[in-house]
Amino acid sequence: MSSTLRAFRDPEFLSLSGTAFARAQAYSTIAIALALYADQFGTTSTVEGLFGTVFALTQLIIVLPLGRYIDTHNAKRVLLVGFLVNVAVFVGFALVETVSHVILVRMVQGVGASLLWITGSTVVGDIAPDGERGLWFGTYNQVGAFSSLAGDIVGGALLAVYGFTETYAVLSAITLGAFLAVAAVLRTNPGGRSTDDRSGRETFRDLLGRRTLQALTAFRLGTGFGKMGVLLFLPIYARTGFGMNALVVGIVLAGGKLTKALTQGYVGELTDSIGGKSRFIVTGALLYTVGTLAIPFAEFADGLIPSVAVSLVGRSLTFPPAFAVLFGAFALCGVADSIRLPASMSLFIEEGEAVDATAGSMSLRSVSWKIGQVVGPLTMGIVWDASGVFAAFGVAAGCILVSTAAFIGLSSRSQ
Repeated sequence: MSSTLRAFRDPEFLSLSGTAFARAQAYSTIAIALALYADQFGTTSTVEGLFGTVFALTQLIIVLPLGRYIDTHNAKRVLLVGFLVNVAVFVGFALVETVSHVILVRMVQGVGASLLWITGSTVVGDIAPDGERGLWFGTYNQVGAFSSLAGDIVGGALLAVYGFTETYAVLSAITLGAFLAVAAVLRTNPGGRSTDDRSGRETFRDLLGRRTLQALTAFRLGTGFGKMGVLLFLPIYARTGFGMNALVVGIVLAGGKLTKALTQGYVGELTDSIGGKSRFIVTGALLYTVGTLAIPFAEFADGLIPSVAVSLVGRSLTFPPAFAVLFGAFALCGVADSIRLPASMSLFIEEGEAVDATAGSMSLRSVSWKIGQVVGPLTMGIVWDASGVFAAFGVAAGCILVSTAAFIGLSSRSQ
């Protein structure tokens, strides 16, 4: 059996992979739906930035207490509640009629996404066999990447052919299926509850006293600013800037998900075997910067790349010249994530284990990302309205570079 598939022999990992599948597919499909809402309601880039900011702000508020709660309570129950919250989100999106409704449902989506992401990642780290954590994280993320790819293609096709209501019904069915798998297979208290009697404040003070965690959180703050701006505005840019069909927008996003899905399990195994996790993180960040800077060059594709028309799912689809540039740029971003993510997640779990707070460490990982995610999309929207697309993506790339430099400096001091 391929080494990247070895984790699937464990029934609990198999059930947990359903968590990654349901979460990632919903996130990708809704990202395309947001582009359609932006087009439908004629929003400005600043308002579109709010779609990302309110989602992240909700997560920022809850992730630290959530991480401590997971460390001291039954993580399985938290996962099951997360599935039900996400089903409620799909119902809410099916009923939206105004921009304000979209923003409100995005806030609830932030709660559901945090419940699944932090809890699922923590449990994977807690139950992974010794010496295989990088492989398990890489494979877990690989499932999410394949699911996200399905969300881009299948979700985009469903939105293009059937519309919002039917698409959200499919997402609800997938999420309920993952709920049943976790309920049936995952142990009652995965990883065991922490017996630590420290307060949440004391726990996070101990975590932030570790130099490696300081480097990781500084890195993720700036990277969250840049990357989440890309994830929000890339589909919106494809739709409103070049008039791409929902399915074509999904195929653009599939470029990054495909490269991420194909390579992340293998790269995760490399981090286990050769070490040097910090080098993986820096390399991935630099590649993501290049991909981000390449996105606005889609403006110059006319006259250099021909348009292509094909018949797909019973419809004629046009791939404008900008498609090739956007697809290639995001595919490079997918490779970058494959290099960075398994190493980053493994380091956060290792640091959390040192102070008996693995979920606390993962929630710190999330909150450092959310600070950048709250500020990034709104700032990019304001810059875009004021100066244009090159300035907006340039700001995103610059933040990733600055955070990478901070990570290198703090990591070298810890060593």
